[in-house]
Amino acid sequence: MKRATLLFVSAVLVSGPALAQGSTPFPADDKTLAAGLEIAEIHCASCHAISTDDASAEEGAPPFRTLSQLYPLESLEESLAEGIVTGHEGMPEFAFAPEDIDAFLGYLSSIQIQK
Repeated sequence: MKRATLLFVSAVLVSGPALAQGSTPFPADDKTLAAGLEIAEIHCASCHAISTDDASAEEGAPPFRTLSQLYPLESLEESLAEGIVTGHEGMPEFAFAPEDIDAFLGYLSSIQIQK
């Protein structure tokens, strides 16, 4: 299994279909989206593409703008709260506070592109 895939395995095991674009349960106001982007920049940008047009720095790390094609974003809430743990070197273990989860997932929802 590719190392980037391991990031989301625990969330995907019990997930359902992805949300349709525009039907997100997460906050979408400018302040929250900016906070979500900041979280992505701090914790994720060293490996993942975090915007609508950048490239992932780490080979195999999926761009965040396509995550909803791979995983239902709402299924990530529990993993983000309890701590994402992966089986590869270099991926930090971290857990987010509830307001950070909402901001991060709101940001992810806002940048998703459809196939």
